[in-house]
Amino acid sequence: MAVLIAVLIIAFVLLLVLIRSVRIVPQARAAVVERLGRYIRTQGPGVAVLVPFIDRMRPLIDLREQVVSFPPQPVITSDNLTVAIDSVIYFQVTDPRAATYEIANYIQAVEQLTITTLRNVVGALNLEQALTSRDEINTRLRGVLDEATGPWGIRVARVEIKAIDPPPSIQDAMEAQMRADRNKRAVILSAEGQRESAIKTAEGQKASQILAAEGEKQAAILAAEAERQSRILRAEGERAARYLQAQGQAKAIETTFNAIHEAKPDPALLAYQYLQTLPQIAAGDANKMWIVPSEFSKALEGLAKFAGADEKPSWLDARSEVAGTGAELDTSDWFDSKLPPAREQPEAANLRASDSDPDSVEARRGLPDEPGESPPNSSRPPTAPEEPPVSPHP
Repeated sequence: MAVLIAVLIIAFVLLLVLIRSVRIVPQARAAVVERLGRYIRTQGPGVAVLVPFIDRMRPLIDLREQVVSFPPQPVITSDNLTVAIDSVIYFQVTDPRAATYEIANYIQAVEQLTITTLRNVVGALNLEQALTSRDEINTRLRGVLDEATGPWGIRVARVEIKAIDPPPSIQDAMEAQMRADRNKRAVILSAEGQRESAIKTAEGQKASQILAAEGEKQAAILAAEAERQSRILRAEGERAARYLQAQGQAKAIETTFNAIHEAKPDPALLAYQYLQTLPQIAAGDANKMWIVPSEFSKALEGLAKFAGADEKPSWLDARSEVAGTGAELDTSDWFDSKLPPAREQPEAANLRASDSDPDSVEARRGLPDEPGESPPNSSRPPTAPEEPPVSPHP
């Protein structure tokens, strides 16, 4: 029985020695091995064999990148305002031996170093710069921490500022300033919009007035052209009418003259016509006194003789002793105008002298040309045909 107990005790001791002699280090972990209290090696991932009761393995160290979030820290800016800054640090242990022997608690050391460095960096900035220069603060913090934690076997990867909280009064003032800036921008934008609208409206009115003026100018030019053509046509009509009237008067005079010569009137008839003309001579409103001509008495004597004073036949029964020709008058061409068209007359050349004017040329651009009209640059007046002379004798 005693032997069995002794065997069991020996087996237990051997098992205990075996357990203490063999250790397993996981991946991304490291351990510092000491022999008799002195550092001998850094054990990486895998199986580690230790000398029982001589070698000792310190707690495992995590070699992965670690994230440490620090509570908000009060920091005074250069303009004497206290702000609460919340930061996050990303670091990694690169040397387990230095992290074990060079610093007692590297996480607490990193936290305190971050707080002091943050106060030093932000203290040189005012509130506006602190709120808008986070990247600069992060870069400066990372540089200072990485340099300070290098001997500890720690590499600082990144430093991020999560929040910068100014005092409530400052927040209210900043919000009021922001609202004022937004209102200012809104007023400026509204004024710019009104200015643009006024400019566009003025430009539209200007273009409208220009188009209206051009339309009025074109209408005035066309009206002037129409008035000129109308005057030319009226002048042509009046000239033709006067020419026809002159032709009619010439024909009437010619017919009367021929009839008188063919009838061979006697002195009694001429005296009668003379007496009929005298009232027309005295009919004027400006005549205040009328003198009877000396031929009036002779005319009365002629009428008395022809009335039968000398017992001769009355002039009313007189017949012409000269036989008339008996030819009938040809009136077929009495009302035919021998005048050339108005545009071919010499007067039309002067009226159309303004056709070569730049305004007239611009006004007629696009209008169809009149038949027989010469180009605007031609200034040679058309040749008017000669009018046939009117003969006073048949």
